[in-house]
Amino acid sequence: MQPIYLQTLLRICNERRIHTAVETCGYVDSATLLSATPYVGLYLYDLKVIDDEKHQSLTGVSNKRILENLRKLSGRHDHITIRFPVIPGVNDNERDVSQIGEFVSSMKKVEGVDILPYHKLGIEKYKRLGKSYRMAEMRPPTSEQITGIAERLRSFGVSVKIGG
Repeated sequence: MQPIYLQTLLRICNERRIHTAVETCGYVDSATLLSATPYVGLYLYDLKVIDDEKHQSLTGVSNKRILENLRKLSGRHDHITIRFPVIPGVNDNERDVSQIGEFVSSMKKVEGVDILPYHKLGIEKYKRLGKSYRMAEMRPPTSEQITGIAERLRSFGVSVKIGG
């Protein structure tokens, strides 16, 4: 949203040897994303689903830009961690997990995947903001489900960590 400010801040931090990390979903102009790479120590890159039609139905936007930006970024930056928010009944099925594994394993410099299991910590924040929380009835995934997802991703040769 504020690329000039971000680049300036990252550059100053870099000059002062302050480690930097940028968390992004990658839905940004590729030139803006890539222009920051000299000053970023680590990218934390969210991937929800690979299937574009499903991504559009879940988020309202195509993920073509997101996936293309990750491809470009992985060719230019050495430290990228994928953050995979696992939401039961949404993106925890065999197909979605396998597509994430296939895609991530094709990237040049992705260090691994952090599985972020859905949790209910946002409910109180939404209440304080006077907003309705549409996923209040959703249950977090079980540890067995998360372990199974981690094993599936590892079968693609991907390094996996649960949590982030």
